[in-house]
Amino acid sequence: MITIFAAAALASAVSTANCSALTGFTLDNARIISAELVPEGVFTPPFIANRNPNTDAESMPAHCRVKLVLTPSADSNINAEIWLPAENWNGRFLAVGNGGWGGAIQGYGDMQMALRRGYATAASDTGHTDADGPNGMFALGHQEKLIDFAYRAIHEMTEKSKAVIAQAYGEPAEYAYFKGCSTGGRQGVMAAQRYPEDFDGIIAGALANRHIHMHVAQSYQHIFNNRNPEYANSYQYTADLINRAVLRQCDLLQEGFLNEPRQCNFDFKTIECRRDAGDSSFSESCLWQHQAIETQDYYGEGLRTSDGEIVFPGQVLGSPIPRLPFDFRAPNAFLFDTIRILGFQDPNYNWRNFDLDRDLPLIDERVGFVDATDPDLREFEANGGKLLMYHGWSDTSITPRTTIQYYESVIQEMGPEQDEWMQLFMVPGMGHCSGGLGPYEFDTLTTMERWREEDAVPTEIPASNPESGLSRPLCVWPQTAAYDGRGDIKRASNWDCKAL
Repeated sequence: MITIFAAAALASAVSTANCSALTGFTLDNARIISAELVPEGVFTPPFIANRNPNTDAESMPAHCRVKLVLTPSADSNINAEIWLPAENWNGRFLAVGNGGWGGAIQGYGDMQMALRRGYATAASDTGHTDADGPNGMFALGHQEKLIDFAYRAIHEMTEKSKAVIAQAYGEPAEYAYFKGCSTGGRQGVMAAQRYPEDFDGIIAGALANRHIHMHVAQSYQHIFNNRNPEYANSYQYTADLINRAVLRQCDLLQEGFLNEPRQCNFDFKTIECRRDAGDSSFSESCLWQHQAIETQDYYGEGLRTSDGEIVFPGQVLGSPIPRLPFDFRAPNAFLFDTIRILGFQDPNYNWRNFDLDRDLPLIDERVGFVDATDPDLREFEANGGKLLMYHGWSDTSITPRTTIQYYESVIQEMGPEQDEWMQLFMVPGMGHCSGGLGPYEFDTLTTMERWREEDAVPTEIPASNPESGLSRPLCVWPQTAAYDGRGDIKRASNWDCKAL
C-alpha cells in the first residue's frame, strides 16, 4: 500500500523538512494535499456554516498538520486531517469521531486535547461536506458516500493515518485508540464490529448505533403529531409539568436531576386531570387521559410495530421531555432524511404516505448497514481490544436505553463475564455527550490508557461539574453511586459505588 521515499525521520520528532516531505508520500486510494509545520500557538478552526466546533483558546504545541483526501471508491471524497507532534510524540494515536450527519471535521476539541498529551491524532468529515447538501442529502444517488458515512471513512482514515505516522516518525504507533460520542459512538462500536484490528481501545459515548431505527422512530413521532396536532400542542403545555412532577417524587436529594433513574417509579395517572364532561381545553397543571397514556409510552419500552416489535426504546425517567416546536407542513428534515433520502431516494417523498409496518422493513433492507448492532465482538476481544461506553442519564437526544441495550446484547451473545474488556458507565444528570447538572467532566482517555496498557480494569471514573463544583464517581454498570448519608452531597468522597 505504501511507497517509501527517502526522508530522514527522527524518533518522536518531526522537523519542518520531514513534515513538508510527507506531500511526496504515496498512499493507495488517497492523496496528501498539504503538510505544514504549525508553530506553537492558539488554534483557529476553519469556519463551518451552522456548526460550532468544540475548540478552546489554550495554546497548542508545534505540530505537523497533514491534510489528505481518501478515495476508496470512484465516488468517495473523504477529507481528513492528521496532526503529528513536532516533539515528544508518546507513541500513541487517537482517532476522533463525528456527530450528527458528519459532513465536516468536528473533533478539533478532542484533537487539541490529544496533541497536548503527545498523541498523533486524526479526524475526518465522514466523506461529504455542506456542498453535498444538508443532513442526509449527500446520499441522494450516492450509495458509496453512504457507505463511507456508515463505516468506511473511519477505517480508511485510521489505516492511512497509521501509515503516515510510521513514515513521519520511522516507527508505527504502539497503541491506537478511538474516541467519539453520538454518531461517534456508532462509529466506535462499528469499528469494533467490522474492523476489530483497527483500535486497541474504543471510547464510545451516547451510542447512535441504531441510526436508522432511531431516526425512523423520532420521525414517526413528528409524523404522528403532524397527523394529530392536538398531541403536539399538548406536549408544549405539559412538558414542564411532567418534568417537575417526576423530580418532585424521585429527586430525594433535590439536586435537579435523578442520580439513579432505575430507582424511580412514577405513575402518570397521578397527575391526570379530573375533567368535566365536554371540557376539551388544555391544562398546564394536569394531564388529560390521552396525554397520560402518551407520556407513559414515551417513558416506556418505546415505539412498536403493530405486531409488537420494538423499533427503538423509550426514554428514562428524569430525562425531561423537550419542548420541541413542530412544523405542521413536514417532519424535521434532520430526522426525516433517513426515511426520504436513505430509505426511498426521493427528496419529494410525501410523509403522509409513510406506514411504519410496511416501510420500516424496506428501509432496513436497503440501508440497514448504517446501524451498528452486531453483538459478536469476539474478534475485537481476541485482539486485546477494550471497549469503554458511557451515556448521560439526562440525554434528551438519544435515550440512554440504547447504549444499555447494546451492552446487554453483547453480554447475551458472549456470556456474562466480559468486564475484563468491556465496561459501561452511566452519567447522572448529564445531557447529550456533555453538559447538564450532573458530573459531566471525566477523563476517559487516561482510563483507557491504564486499562489497555497496564491492565488496570476500571471500576469507577472520577467525574465533576465545573460549574457547580459537584463531584461524584461514575460506577461501572450495573452499579450506581450511592450517597452515604453524611457530609456534603456535592463531594465525591461521600458517595460509594454499590449494586442496586
